[in-house]
Amino acid sequence: MNTHFFKKQLFTVLFSVMLSTAFTQKVLVDSTKQLQEVVVTATRKSTSISSLPFTVSIVQSKDIQQFQSRSMPEALVGVDGLFIQKTNHGGGSPFIRGLTGNQTLLLVDGIRLNNATFRFGPNQYLNTIDVYSIDKVEVARGTGSVQYGSDALGGVIHLLTKDPQLADKPTFHSKLLTKAISQNMEYTARAEASFQSKKFAVLAGYSHKNFGDLIGGDTTGKQVPSGYKEQAFDVKAKWQIHPQSSIVFAHQWLQQKNVPLYHRVKLENFAYYFFDPQQRQMSYVKWITNFNTPLFNKLTIVGSLQNSLEKRRYQRNANINQFIEEDKIRTWGFTTDIASTISKSWTANSGIEYYHDYVNSIKQQINSNNLSLQNQRGLYPNNATNGNFSIYSLHHFHFKRLEIEAGLRFNTFSIKIPDTITSTLKLGDVQVRPSSLVTNAAVLYRIAAHQSVFASFSTGYRAPNIDDMGTLGLVDFRYEIPAYNLQPEKTYHSEIGYRFTHSKFNTSIAFYYMHLNNLITRVQVPNQQVSGYNVYTKQNSQESYIRGIEVSSSVRFTKTFSAKANIAYAYGQNISLNEPMRRIPPFNGRIALNYQSHKWYASIESLFASKQNRLAQGDKSDNRIPIGGTPSWNVLNTYVGYQISQIAIRASIQNILNEDYRTHGSGINAVGRCIAITTQLQF
Repeated sequence: MNTHFFKKQLFTVLFSVMLSTAFTQKVLVDSTKQLQEVVVTATRKSTSISSLPFTVSIVQSKDIQQFQSRSMPEALVGVDGLFIQKTNHGGGSPFIRGLTGNQTLLLVDGIRLNNATFRFGPNQYLNTIDVYSIDKVEVARGTGSVQYGSDALGGVIHLLTKDPQLADKPTFHSKLLTKAISQNMEYTARAEASFQSKKFAVLAGYSHKNFGDLIGGDTTGKQVPSGYKEQAFDVKAKWQIHPQSSIVFAHQWLQQKNVPLYHRVKLENFAYYFFDPQQRQMSYVKWITNFNTPLFNKLTIVGSLQNSLEKRRYQRNANINQFIEEDKIRTWGFTTDIASTISKSWTANSGIEYYHDYVNSIKQQINSNNLSLQNQRGLYPNNATNGNFSIYSLHHFHFKRLEIEAGLRFNTFSIKIPDTITSTLKLGDVQVRPSSLVTNAAVLYRIAAHQSVFASFSTGYRAPNIDDMGTLGLVDFRYEIPAYNLQPEKTYHSEIGYRFTHSKFNTSIAFYYMHLNNLITRVQVPNQQVSGYNVYTKQNSQESYIRGIEVSSSVRFTKTFSAKANIAYAYGQNISLNEPMRRIPPFNGRIALNYQSHKWYASIESLFASKQNRLAQGDKSDNRIPIGGTPSWNVLNTYVGYQISQIAIRASIQNILNEDYRTHGSGINAVGRCIAITTQLQF
């Protein structure tokens, strides 16, 4: 790490915290108004964030609007404890406590987005969620396997979509939004319409986006090809069928066309490489009813159906063969949750979950000269299935100064892989049934009116999926072959922290240690290459640990001026190889000064990261990471907005100093200096 940079940024953040603390001491004495509680669902029940014995970050729709977020991953840039890697402009993979990809869990309205083909390492699936459909994002760090199941080793990102609201009188509302970024980097339009009545409400929206090639900082310029097109549709309806019962129906659809993988063309001698299309659909029905009895206080049942399509088109330079790969995954799910009020100080959530994935994967080789076509084995075994069943019970205890969370989950899988490499090479049917019992325990103690300390311990679990076991083909800069003898990955996570919560000043600090066993990693097969790429397979080959610190603070100086600051540092070590863990984010953070009045808002922020030169051997061989490590960077952005009547105008200048940089592990440089303008009209 760049020690001078680390010390400089750490001093800046801590000095800001000390200054704001001193400034607010008199205000805290004079003020009796309590902070408006932020409600989260990290424990599968609604609770205030100040009462939660875990570390949770929140992104509200207001934040997404004011910072004019281009995509869902970019909406999370600078969020406490998160680091966003971008393999390409159409991607964005969140790192939580040093882990990403299929080691973090994505939820949409409580439904698992992770499926049996979620890739090891960074992936693009968070970008298949339309940022304009989101009302709130909750990021639970270091916990989640007990609450939500497999894959939540680093934590959980829970995306909650906009809800239609019931009203006493029938009313119609509509909204039209347009956005443009300079140098033709973005043209977006979004239309929404809603109907509200006493028992029925519906909200629908359509987004159309045209992203031009991304233009980097002062020395990079236009990165060709990187632009793509996207369109999305979402609808959600709520029906109050009884004073104690309601039904929610939702459908989401997003499609991206011609999404380039820039570093393949720039660094790996490809004529082209496109995701075309990248598509996600989700439909669900949710039934919520209140029984008002102790053991069955509230019942929630959800049935869901998801379909994802990823089609890849690519061709290497000086190669007559074009390739088309297509992966379709159909997932249906069923969850039921029972909320119980056992006593005045004891509540619980218990339930079952089942998800079933069906994978259809094909590959075609097309001769450019005579257009002859040859069918080949797809990236994944065709007709593979994955069944995911779990049962859980979470218990919440509330006393005068004490909050306690404890729970158990049993998770079992049935994975079937009928694999055929060629018409003559058949591997037969492979079936594995991994299972695990995971637990957590956490306690929060209020040491004063506004102060609390908390501690937690949780075990995590990730079962090997079809991507782990059945991948055959080009992945990143490697050629991968199947591995069918994999065992689950497991973690043991401990955290201690301090939290100060008030209407004028908030701060939290958390220290964590995570021990990882049985890690599934790619291992090179000696002396084997395919098309110039080294051959790799996966093994449960490593044991590692990650330790770190996360600090965040906010202060309200006056009714209109406020400031926020957060930093995160993670240190990962591969015990088995006695080297750093792969892809560990550098020390990073955000400092922002905000102004907010009835009609105006303005903000200036600094986003920064130190140099990351603690590299694993896999990092050193990754062509996306410069020799010697990823350089440090510090970027300034400014935002301003004005609303009058039903019209809102927002503008921003990104990367004011036009710094040329990329986030660690990314395959494309970040945006250079640009101007964004958004207009919004409500009817």
